[in-house]
This record gives sequence, C-alpha cells and structure tokens, in this order.
Amino acid sequence: MVAASLFSGCAVGPAYVKPAVDMPVSWSTQAPWRVAQPADAETKGSWWTLFEDADLTALATKALQANQTLAAAQGRLAQSRALVATSAAGMFPQVSLGSKVQELRISANRPLTNYNAPNWSTLQNDYSLVLSASYEADLWGRVQSQVDGATASAEQTAADLENTRLVLVADVAVNYFNLRALDIELDVLARSIDLQKSSLALAQHRRHSGNASGLDVAQQQALLDTTLTQIDILQRQRAQFEHALATLTGTPAPQFQLPARVVTMTPPAVPIGIPSDVLERRPDVASAERAMAAANAQIGVAKAAFYPSFIFGPSFGNDSRRINTLFDQSSVLWSLGVSATQVLFDGGRINANVNFSRAGYDITVANYRRTVLTAMQEVEDGLSSVSALDRAITQAQRAIDSNRKVMEIARVRYEGGVSNYQDMLTAQQSQLNSERLAAQLTGQRQLASVFLIKALGGDWTPAAKAPR
Repeated sequence: MVAASLFSGCAVGPAYVKPAVDMPVSWSTQAPWRVAQPADAETKGSWWTLFEDADLTALATKALQANQTLAAAQGRLAQSRALVATSAAGMFPQVSLGSKVQELRISANRPLTNYNAPNWSTLQNDYSLVLSASYEADLWGRVQSQVDGATASAEQTAADLENTRLVLVADVAVNYFNLRALDIELDVLARSIDLQKSSLALAQHRRHSGNASGLDVAQQQALLDTTLTQIDILQRQRAQFEHALATLTGTPAPQFQLPARVVTMTPPAVPIGIPSDVLERRPDVASAERAMAAANAQIGVAKAAFYPSFIFGPSFGNDSRRINTLFDQSSVLWSLGVSATQVLFDGGRINANVNFSRAGYDITVANYRRTVLTAMQEVEDGLSSVSALDRAITQAQRAIDSNRKVMEIARVRYEGGVSNYQDMLTAQQSQLNSERLAAQLTGQRQLASVFLIKALGGDWTPAAKAPR
C-alpha cells in the first residue's frame, strides 16, 4: 500500500472529463409553462400522484412492488455493487493460511541426483502450516482504474434502475388512461344508443300514424346497429389495456379486473424548467454519462499492461515430518520476495486492446450525445402535443355544443314534418362523432402529460418521494 501511494502519480489512464453538448437556453414553446427548480440529489418523486387518481396511484404502487422487470433491474444493481467490492479488494493484500497433513512414500527408482548416492524408498509423514500474502503494487493505476470503472458501472446500473421505474409507471399510466378514455367513449356510446332508441321509437310511431315511411325506420335501425357494433369493438380494446395492466402489476391476467368508471381527466401543471435541467433529471442521460466514465476507466486498465507489474509475496510457516515438532524453531520456514513481469513482445495485443478501449469510449460519447438529443426531442414533442391538444379539446367541446343544437333543431323539424329523416340521422351521427372525438382527445391529452413528465425525468417536488 505504501508503494502504491508513493507512485500514485504514475497512473497512466486518462482523466475523465464529461464531454460538452450544445444545449439551448430555452424551449421553443414558452407560455403557459412555469419554470421549475430541479436538483439532481432529489428523488424522481411519486409524479403519478399529481393526477389525483386513486386507481392510478394504487396501480403504480403495486407495479413498483410486484413488477418482475423492476425486480430483475434491482438484481442487476445488487450484482454491480458486488463487483465494485470485488474490484476494490484488489487494492489490499490477499492473506491466506494453508495447512497440509499427508503421508507419502518416495520411490527408490526415482531419477538420481548423484550417481555416488543411491536412492532409497522412504515412507514418512509431512505436516505444514503456512501463512502467505500476495500484493500487487498498483504503480500504474490499473487496479484503481478497475475500481473506477466498476463504480461508474454500478452508478450506471442505479440510473438504469431509476429509468426502469420511470418507464414502468409511465407504462402503467398510459395503459390506465387509455382504458379510462375508452370508459368515457363507451359511456358516450351508451347515451347515444339511448338517444337512437328513442329516435327509432319516434320513427316507428310516425310510420304507424302514416306520417313517415319504412325507410325512416330502417335507416334509424341501421344507425343503432352500427353503434351497438362499436360497443363490442371498444370492449375488446379495453380488455387488452386491462390485461396489460395486470402484467405490469405482476398479476395473472385472469385474476385482474378494473371496473369501468367515468372519471374527469384533468392533467396536472407540469414544471418544465430549462433544457439543461433535463441532463440532471433524466435517468437515461445519467446512465449514458456513467457509461462514458466506465469506458474511460477501461482505457487506463488497458494502458497499464504496457508497464511492468510487481507482486510482493511473503510467506511464513512451519513444516515437519512429526506433528510434535511442527512448532519447533528448526521447523520454521519463510520467504520474502517480489516478482516483476514486463511484456517484451506480444504481437501488438496490448496496443490493440488500448485502441479497442478508446473506440469503446468514443461509442459511449456518441451514445451520450444521441441520448441528450433524443431527450430534447421528446420534451419538445411533449410540449407541442400538450399545447395542441389543449386547443383541440376546447374546439371539440364547442363542436359538441353546436351539434346538440343542430340535433334538437333537426328533431323538432322532423316531428313537425318540415324536414326529412335524413337530416335527423346526420345530426345524430355528427353529435356521436363529436362526443367520441372529445373523449379520445381527453385521453390523448392525459397521455401527452404522462409522456412530457417522463421526458422531463419525473417530478422533482421535494415532498414527493418515490417508493423504494
């Protein structure tokens, strides 16, 4: 250890410097977003609670406890931390205690060491007890580079675990809001079916009274049958989202059921901060940065092979052919020495390993910059999606109000015999389409909020703590 500390300045590996990336000073979309104050030390937060939906919170909690993908990620983190301890052990001497008890017979026909001294067959016992140590002086920083690389890899795995949590809950939220959007749409269809049945009864009544033809009844029946068909289609889609939630929460699909419920889906206010905050918040960006540090450390490990290695190997013990004299002074044995190894020729293998490590580092740099660019894209996509969907939902609600007025006017005109039944059918279909579109847009708006929060790396509200 003393020798290593004396030569600590001889480390041949390159110092790790985080590469710079071009970051915009602001997002292209500004209002109505508010600036956040994120901190890298904060947990990613229980961001799903911002939606204030008890069912979503329960599903997210269950997924974090029972999801098998997350369990595997936690296992990988435990492995990587164990590898750090394994690498760090190389900084210390390895001490071992060995013992031997044996009875052996020496052959009389073994090769002679002297022609004037014949061999004899000998039967004897051998008792030994030896304490030995081995220590490699880390003069060139090879062991330290291994420790640095293992530490960075463990930190990368920890970031991957955080990313797995983020993606997992985002998947839960996406499937949940898709399911709830279908619940709203199914409710729209159910109300439309009631309206269409009422209209069918009206058409049948007018036909019986001689004020309408059989065509009016047939057209209304066809519209009703088409709407009833949509119920089965949406129920099938809902079942698929329900099955996905079962798997995400670690539950067999046949044992999972989420009752239908029409909820008011209101997206939370999302603090976006400035673009550079994403580098601190997103766990995938942190993972890519730690991968660079690990790859940089491997360059030091590879370059250290150019230089000689020094291993100290003292030993002390006792050896005797009789057990009662094993600890006598004359039975003591010891050794003290150092071995040095220097590669003189290897056909370019070490140089090739260094080039391989440098190329690996260049790959991680490219991956890091690609990850940052992807993060910027996803945030911008989220911002533009949320803004556009906000406007679309407002317009869709206006269309619903307008279609209701048209429907009422068409019904009154038909009952009064002023217009034909086709006007009423068109009004019913338009009203149904506008309400279904509004339900779909509401669900998409919730999904856009989930994607935006995911793109920003989660919630950084200090009061919100992610389950661990």
